[in-house]
Amino acid sequence: MMTTYLGSIVPTLVALIATGLFGLAYAGFRRDLDRARERISTGSQIAQTRCGLIEYAVAGRGPPVLVVHGGEGGFDQGLAFAEPLVRSGFRVIAMSRFGYLRTPLPVDASPEAQANAHACLLDALHIDRAALITASAGAPSSLQFALRHPERLSTLVLLVPVAYSPRPEGTPQVRMPLLARTLAETTLRSDFLFWLVSRVARRTMIRTFLGIPTAVMEGATADEKMRVRRIFERIAPVRARLRGLLNDAAINASLPRYALEKITAPTLVIGTRDDLFGTFDSARYTAAHIPHARFIGYPDGGHLWVGHQDEVVSEVVGFLRTAGGPRFGR
Repeated sequence: MMTTYLGSIVPTLVALIATGLFGLAYAGFRRDLDRARERISTGSQIAQTRCGLIEYAVAGRGPPVLVVHGGEGGFDQGLAFAEPLVRSGFRVIAMSRFGYLRTPLPVDASPEAQANAHACLLDALHIDRAALITASAGAPSSLQFALRHPERLSTLVLLVPVAYSPRPEGTPQVRMPLLARTLAETTLRSDFLFWLVSRVARRTMIRTFLGIPTAVMEGATADEKMRVRRIFERIAPVRARLRGLLNDAAINASLPRYALEKITAPTLVIGTRDDLFGTFDSARYTAAHIPHARFIGYPDGGHLWVGHQDEVVSEVVGFLRTAGGPRFGR
């Protein structure tokens, strides 16, 4: 009889425990999601431009630098990246690209249209000429900006760019294993699922979404681990970035070769050989075909150049100051 009683009560206890654990997890998720939503709801403005609405934020004073974020980003990612530039005396304009946060996704969301939107934002801010820094999936529109609006560009910096390079037919420009692609396609469609998997499989998520080898993270300094963590946490809320992510994925699936030889702006390109997204060849190829471009390649560091942050900042700041002159733009 006791056995019968226990057999009937155990499933109930398990269900209660499971419900309690889910409740605790969901409460943690709601707390973190509210924080993320509060972060992206402050600090930015909406510019009404001839290219449509564009979200942006401005920080610092000095020569203007337009920061074009990569995948999974927005103005908040741009501001976080550009903190060293602000401290170095530059005026940073960090925008949200098409489909990210409060910038709508238009019918034509091509790199060419996005490049025109970059110019429209500068017009709205009464900036004649600026430097442009971009990373990863921000490269296609940034290269198009250099080609379509050369008079607006003082210098161009491309970090681990998602760009064309000669590859076997049918091979995508961005490398992502099947498991990583499946994980991305599922978790990015749900804030809760992204949050939950991030808690139970943080290493896998960092490899998947930030393209950093696990060994690189394990050997990183405390400061670098904190930098990566801040960037990773800024992916949330993912639903607010989903349209932009899907648009980037469609663009990156079939990147054409641009007329790199026609780019006239002084250009710096930085890549890392162990980038899990496979951008090293693209970075090297792009630098080789832009006239007088400078290429810096690191043997390790993954997609966020972990372990080389201070060097990268120093190189970028030095390049902006020398190639762009003591004061550029207005």
